[in-house]
Amino acid sequence: MKKFNFEFFKIMISTIIFIIAVFLKNNNILFISLLVISYVIVSNEMYIKALKNILVGEIFDENFLMIIATLGAFYIGEYEEALMVMLLFNLGEYLSDKAVDNSKESITKLMDLRSDTINLKIGDDIKNINIKDAKLNDLFIVKPGEKIGLDGIIIDGVSNVDTSSLTGESIPRNVKKDMCVLSGTTNLDAVLTIKATSTYKTSTATKIIELIESSDAKKAKTEKFITKFCKIYTPIVVISAVLLTLIPFMLGGSLNDWLYKSLVFLVTSCPCALVISVPLGYFAGIGRASKEGILVKGGNELENLSKIKTIVFDKTGTITKGNFDVTKIHSIDINEDALLEIAAYAEFYSNHPIAKSILKRYSKEINKNKINDFKEISGKGISVKIDDDSLLVGNYNLLISNNIDVSKIDEIGTIVYIAKDKKYLGYIVITDEIKEEANNLVKSLKKEGIIKIIMLSGDNKETVEKVSSKLGFSECYYEMLPIDKVNKVTNFKKENFTAFVGDGINDAPVMKIADLGISMGGVGSDAAIEASSIVLMTDNLDKISDSIKISKKTNKIVHFNIVFALIVKFIFLLLGTLGYSKIWYAVIADVGVTLLLVLNSLRLIIKSK
Repeated sequence: MKKFNFEFFKIMISTIIFIIAVFLKNNNILFISLLVISYVIVSNEMYIKALKNILVGEIFDENFLMIIATLGAFYIGEYEEALMVMLLFNLGEYLSDKAVDNSKESITKLMDLRSDTINLKIGDDIKNINIKDAKLNDLFIVKPGEKIGLDGIIIDGVSNVDTSSLTGESIPRNVKKDMCVLSGTTNLDAVLTIKATSTYKTSTATKIIELIESSDAKKAKTEKFITKFCKIYTPIVVISAVLLTLIPFMLGGSLNDWLYKSLVFLVTSCPCALVISVPLGYFAGIGRASKEGILVKGGNELENLSKIKTIVFDKTGTITKGNFDVTKIHSIDINEDALLEIAAYAEFYSNHPIAKSILKRYSKEINKNKINDFKEISGKGISVKIDDDSLLVGNYNLLISNNIDVSKIDEIGTIVYIAKDKKYLGYIVITDEIKEEANNLVKSLKKEGIIKIIMLSGDNKETVEKVSSKLGFSECYYEMLPIDKVNKVTNFKKENFTAFVGDGINDAPVMKIADLGISMGGVGSDAAIEASSIVLMTDNLDKISDSIKISKKTNKIVHFNIVFALIVKFIFLLLGTLGYSKIWYAVIADVGVTLLLVLNSLRLIIKSK
C-alpha cells in the first residue's frame, strides 16, 4: 500500500509542476526546466526498470516503448505532449496495478480459510496460542463464530458448521462427538472441543491456499501464447515505427511529421492490456471455481476443462455413495453367522469400504492374535490365515485363480466369495446406493458438449450394467483391475480429450494417465490432491458440470479480451499512421482498454444463477 501511495504522490507532484510550467510558458527557459524536472520525477523508476530489463536481454517492454516515444516527442519540440504521455501512462499503470491487486485480494478472500491462533486446552485452562505452535493430538476449543483452525475429531460438543468456504454448499453441516471437521470451516452454534489430527502446515486450509497461490505459476496455453506473441509482436512494431519514419523521409516527406506519426504508432502498440488482462482472467476463473468448492491447480487445468469430450467415471464412491450394506449371506455346509465371522476376521486389516461393511454387520470384537499372513491382492481380494486355516475372501476371479470349484453368482450387488482350505463356503452380497444427483449426471454433461460418458468398475457385470443402464452411460466396463482401467483410459485418449473422475486414492494411476484427473470428495487427502488436476471439495457430481461451465466462461472472457484489445490497437495504429491521432490519445486508449478488460475479467467471480 505504501508503494502505491508513493507512486501516486510522485504523479501528483509531477502534475502540479507541469501545471505551473504551463502558466510560465512565456519564460521559455523556466518552462522547459520545469517540464524536465516534472518528467524526471514521474519517469525515473521507468528508466531504472527499462535498464534492468535490457541487462537481462528483455529490451522491448512497455517501459522502453514509452521512453523512446517521449524522448522522440522532446526531440521534435512537443515538450508538453511528451510529459503528458508520461503522466497519463504512469497514472494508467497505477490505476491498473491498483485494480489488479484489489481484484486478486478479493479473489484471495474467497479462500480466506486460515486462523492465526487457536484456543489450546491444557487441563482446565484455555490458552490462546499461535496456530503454528499447535501439535498433533492437541485439544483446542472453538467458540461460536470462530474458524476451525486445524483438522480434527470432535471430542465434545454438538454444533452446526458452515462449510461453504471449502465446499460452496450454503447449508450448514451438523456435527457431534467422534465426527471429523476440517480447518477453514466456521463453527456456528455451540462450543466444540476438538482433537487435532493435523498441524498448521498439513491442515486442509493450508494445502488449499498453497494450491491457489501456486496456481498462478501453471499458465494456460493461451497465457503462454500471449507471452510469446508479445515477445515477437513488440520488436516488429518498433521496427515498423522506425521504417514509418525513414521510408517517407527518404521519399521527401517531413522528418518531424513522420517521426511524430511513428511515435503515436509506437505508444499505441504497447501490449499492456493483453499482458495484464489475460493472466488475471484465469486467476479470476480459479477464484470463482474455489468459491464453488472446486479446487483447480492452475490456468492450464482450468482451460482444459472446456476441452473434455469423454468423461470416464469410477463407480464405487463416485457414482455410488460408497455406503455398503450386507444384504444377503448364503452359506454352504456352515451356518450364516459362522460364514460372516470368517469374512469379518479376513477383512479386519483392509481399509476397503466393502471390508468395513462386513465388520459393521459382524459388530463383535475381533481377536487380532488369530490373524496371520494377511495379504491384499489388488483387484481380487484377500488371502489370510485365521489360526491354522487358510482363507480366501474376494471376487470370483480370486477363487478361480486358486483352482477352487465355485459357480458364478448372478445377483445385483458386490459378491464376496469365501473359501477355507481350498473349499468354497458361500458368499455375501453387498449393495451400494446410487447418489441422488447421479440421475441427472448424463443429461447435464451432454448439455456441456460431452460426447462419451463411461463407467469403469472392478464390480461384477450384473451390478455395473444395471447402474450404467439406469443412469444412461454410453459404455460400461466391469471386473477391471487398476491396470485394466489405465489401459482403457489410454485408449480413450486416442479418440478424444479424456477426463477421469474417481476418489483420488485408489484411482491415482488412472488419474495420472488421463488428460485431466478429477477427484471427488478429496479434501484432506494427499493422494487426491497429488494425483488429480481438479479437486472437488464435496462428492457432489453436479460440481463437474459447474466446473466445465466456469472453464467455458473463463475462456470466453479471455478470448474476448484478446480480440477487443487487438481491434482497438489496430484502429489506433491506423489512425496514428494517417495522422488522426495524438500520442496522448493512444495512451488514453491503452489505459482505458486495460481497465475495461480488468473489469471484464472480474465478472468471473460474480456468481450468476
